[in-house]
Amino acid sequence: MEIKFDLTDKINKDYIIELINKNDVFYLAHISYKIKKEFANSFHTCSISNSKSGVCDQNCSYCAQSSFHKTDIKTYNLLPKEEIYKEAEKAYLNDVRHFGIVTSGYGYPKPNKEFEKILETIRYIKERLNDLEVCCSLGVLSEETASMLVETGIVEYNHNLQVNPPKYKELIATTHSVEERINTIKILRKYPIRICSGAIIGLGETMEDRINLAFLLKDLNVDIVPINVLIPIKGTRLENQKPITAVDVIKTFCAYRIILKDKVIKFAAGRETIMKDFQGLILACAANGMLTGGYLTTRGRSVEEDKELIEQIFKF
Repeated sequence: MEIKFDLTDKINKDYIIELINKNDVFYLAHISYKIKKEFANSFHTCSISNSKSGVCDQNCSYCAQSSFHKTDIKTYNLLPKEEIYKEAEKAYLNDVRHFGIVTSGYGYPKPNKEFEKILETIRYIKERLNDLEVCCSLGVLSEETASMLVETGIVEYNHNLQVNPPKYKELIATTHSVEERINTIKILRKYPIRICSGAIIGLGETMEDRINLAFLLKDLNVDIVPINVLIPIKGTRLENQKPITAVDVIKTFCAYRIILKDKVIKFAAGRETIMKDFQGLILACAANGMLTGGYLTTRGRSVEEDKELIEQIFKF
């Protein structure tokens, strides 16, 4: 039976499941494309700084920076503000206007010397690049540390939920709870900043798990939804995880566009390494954002290559 589609229809889980079960990826992409063109026809690019790397006491299954894993990544404490500024300036000169400071670790439930240095770094960057939008991904926050960050002038905070909450303990971590992450989002939602929160796919979750997470992110009213495709890293718990198919990734992105309609859906890790030639299709029909210039512990494409790709996408 043909599924009728109307942009004004109320989207629910049964409808999405029915679309996916048709096993017609191009029909799904067509619907996603119509929604993207009408409600999300702009493009968001950002770059990040791995400002503090490794020696993390959390046991996230996928992460090369966890002290529970044996990987060959570089580890270092919080970079000096001048060094982080150089990375911000490089992004700015490449026409990227969103720059994220990312640190390893549980987070900052209370302000400490390191947190104060991060605030100082934000002020340092903003004084020199006043139209660069500075963002952060620092883990779990409290009411106190969240308000201090907002007062310093961040415009966006990233805190990924990664997977459907009932699967968090099984697939992600046991050293902290997903409720702590959700609570951080709810605290930040009180402030006039953008909330960035999304998923990693390919951890061993089901398509239904991904859809449930999308509806939760909709309920939390997040603004930007990054989707990462797992890159199994040697030495982590998921080093032998079998990659998901390109079709599965396309279906996931299209489902998220249909559910989240006017939100920024950002293609992050796995875009070049896992999806390769298929990334253009996802950017054309579903995603309207990308992380460019590399990730935390894996390399990405150059900003110049991505700028050319974006220009080609907008010719559609």
